[in-house]
Amino acid sequence: MMSNKATLHMLCGKIAAGKSTLTVQLGRQPGTITVSEDQWLARLYTGEMVSVADYVRCSTRLRQAMTPHLVALLQAGLSVVLDFPANTVATRSWMRSVFEQAGAAHCLHVLDVPDAVCKARLRERNKRGDHDFAATDAEFDLISSHFMPPGAEEGFEIQRHG
Repeated sequence: MMSNKATLHMLCGKIAAGKSTLTVQLGRQPGTITVSEDQWLARLYTGEMVSVADYVRCSTRLRQAMTPHLVALLQAGLSVVLDFPANTVATRSWMRSVFEQAGAAHCLHVLDVPDAVCKARLRERNKRGDHDFAATDAEFDLISSHFMPPGAEEGFEIQRHG
């Protein structure tokens, strides 16, 4: 990772693995802004997302709308913490297109946290009610069934977090 070049920070990890917490830490770096999928989805699609299929539809629309903006931010020299889950090959491919179009550096932060820990954190987060979305254990299992950790063949600069 080059410190003098705008960087796209991407996060890969299951629900409640700590992506949002890491996002806050990364977003404190000078010249860095955070773009949160959950915040945008909650405000743009309130009441429209009641299933995983709804999330996929709305998230796809959001990514399409945000791409030119993200590219412009990176080209302007700002680093971006992209608080969108980089949990599938297709999503990471979209993220790659963003930093490649911008000519920016990148770092894929991979949070490797056991499912039991994620579920315990999720239940606690749901009790607090301080997150834009609450997921059940069943939804965690369904969404996690689509999780695909990044492979070496994808060619990302990876930083692993336990």
